[in-house]
Amino acid sequence: MNDEQLLRYSRQIMLPQVDLNGQEKLLASRVLIIGMGGLGSPIAMYLAAAGIGHLVLVDDDKVEISNLQRQIAHGTNDIGLSKVESAKQTLQNLNPEIKVLCHDKRLNEKELANEVAAADVVIDGTDNFTSRFALNTQSVKSKTPLISGAAIRMEGQVSVFNKTPDSPCYRCLYKDEGELDTSCSTNGVLSPVVGIIGSIQATEAIKVLLNIGECLDGKLLMLDAMQMEWRTLKLKKDPECPVCK
Repeated sequence: MNDEQLLRYSRQIMLPQVDLNGQEKLLASRVLIIGMGGLGSPIAMYLAAAGIGHLVLVDDDKVEISNLQRQIAHGTNDIGLSKVESAKQTLQNLNPEIKVLCHDKRLNEKELANEVAAADVVIDGTDNFTSRFALNTQSVKSKTPLISGAAIRMEGQVSVFNKTPDSPCYRCLYKDEGELDTSCSTNGVLSPVVGIIGSIQATEAIKVLLNIGECLDGKLLMLDAMQMEWRTLKLKKDPECPVCK
């Protein structure tokens, strides 16, 4: 680690849970982020700032003006650009030392499997159950920890799945019984709520990468921002789960 890196990450290296060895581990880590919207934006920005050495961004959408209320990786001048390219510019301006690989399309099953297997941690920033189920399936197959988050209206939730063979997976929590109408475009979302949830996802990703603290493995952390109340539910592995049993 050179002098500039030591200065850049100095406040993080000061933490005994991280120190120099932990920072070097972060610099050597590869994280896959699916979705560069309201959740993916703060996730990617904090991980880039924290020195995750290799970020892989996946999103097939372009930046629209309605995104800018909450998707802080993009600006007005980015309208019309692909979200991954817009985010890449933001991340490299924030930390030019890291590597950022972009996929401006939906990955097919084989491509998703390869990217999940290559990652040390996978983070779900999507907004639909189809993508979440597909990502969870590949995460289980490759034994790659999955940091899951969701936010809508003034509510949010975060969990860590597939960290160990005994951990529940996303399919243990949600049954594959059709899509629910839970998108921001039809229900709305308060801007800072996605930032809160995305920041927690980034925190959990770093904890998993460094194997520090107690992460949300087997737990569901739920936010009610209207009342500013938090609840934590314990999750159990479903012995009949078709994905991870």
